Amino acid sequence: MIKTVVSVGLPVLETMHIKKNRLMPKSPDHSDKRFCVITGIHGDELEGQYICYELIRRIEENIDLLAGIVDVYPCVNPLGMESISRRVPTFDLDMNRSFPGNLEGDMSEHAAAKIVEDIAGANFCLDLHASNIFLREIPQVRLLKEHQESLMKYAMLLNTDFIWVHSSPTIQPASLYHSLNAIGVPTLAVEMGVGMRITKQFGDQMVEGIFSLMKELGIWKGEVMEPKKPIISTTKERVTLLHAEASGIFLPSVEHWEGIKKGDEVGKIVDSLTGETRQTITAPNDGMVFTLREYPVVYGGSLIARILEGEA
Repeated sequence: MIKTVVSVGLPVLETMHIKKNRLMPKSPDHSDKRFCVITGIHGDELEGQYICYELIRRIEENIDLLAGIVDVYPCVNPLGMESISRRVPTFDLDMNRSFPGNLEGDMSEHAAAKIVEDIAGANFCLDLHASNIFLREIPQVRLLKEHQESLMKYAMLLNTDFIWVHSSPTIQPASLYHSLNAIGVPTLAVEMGVGMRITKQFGDQMVEGIFSLMKELGIWKGEVMEPKKPIISTTKERVTLLHAEASGIFLPSVEHWEGIKKGDEVGKIVDSLTGETRQTITAPNDGMVFTLREYPVVYGGSLIARILEGEA
């Protein structure tokens, strides 16, 4: 059942609609639990589009196994997606800094408030994100240390490669993750892939994890796969960030999610005009590359990679 969650008038007699698909179990006795999947807060994050499609398709094909309500919000920033913009266009606002919103506020704040209002009371929410166009991320859960005790058992079910527990700058008080947890809706934030792309492998991996989570919540009665056992980082010091010291074109020497030894080459920054190598980037420690530069043009200070310290 398709429902309009937000409807806001725009200039030139146009209207912005934010919609959700509500999947209902056949038996009314199974409608007391509700699970929400939301994505598309940033218009350039497309990884969740495939996940929403595949999740809905599989549930509808096996609707007898559904034991609760599943609400899927595929795109809560439709203007950003239509204009291929990370932010809400014209207003240049990051929607994930607008929550919990304000019904009397501007368009972004009003939409955020209506979304929170619609999700309120759910048993669980999954907030799906992709990376930006510059970096590729392995499928990972990010959660604040204050939620580690209450949410870790659910994060372990999501079939991701990595769980990063820290005070990330991507998890702010004005984010959906923070706002929903603050009103008692357990919420996990997931990040994967790269901006403006769909990585089917990551999407399939995440869909399996969602079914495992729904099984645990008592919303799915079907068989599920055994989720991956993720690597867990609970201290920020275990993550090393590598930044460019020169401008130029970055050419990686390692693969994403590949083990690396101290001193190994991560990549080079080269000058395509002179043919010289401007910087050779090496690993400062053993570990695993879980974030890797995707967009090759870099400047001094550009993030090149994140390495999870440990055995390669």
